[in-house]
Amino acid sequence: MQVSLDEYDRKILAALVQNGALTNAQLSEIVSLSPSQCSRRRINLEAKGIIQGYHARLDAEAIGIALRAIVRVNLQSHAEEDAKDFLRLIGQHQEVAEAFSVSGDADYVLILQCENLRTFADFIHTKLLPQKVISQVRSEIVLNEIKRSL
Repeated sequence: MQVSLDEYDRKILAALVQNGALTNAQLSEIVSLSPSQCSRRRINLEAKGIIQGYHARLDAEAIGIALRAIVRVNLQSHAEEDAKDFLRLIGQHQEVAEAFSVSGDADYVLILQCENLRTFADFIHTKLLPQKVISQVRSEIVLNEIKRSL
């Protein structure tokens, strides 16, 4: 369901995407509303589920994640139970940072975060490829992050 947003709501959202730690006083300077109005609007955006949370963006290398990869997975079949098995599998592994069901030549796209090439290879060879539900795995290692907006 699409929610109607006015100019101030959009400005608040844009500012919070850039810095989710902004106080209402700081937000008020950016969007030209009073801190109390910003607070009410922020609470309303949170209540409607438009703002789903606040997160810290971490330096991956500083916390021991030296390798990120995009992994495309195809399943053997599209039976409901196979999909559930796959979703359970990826939910069990912290290496899977993000997962998407997609259109195109893959069934799923995973974003993996691993300590190094050895742990990435181990994940692919011991966690993904042995699964009967998986028919194909293709991966690309991220060489450089060009843009990250969220």
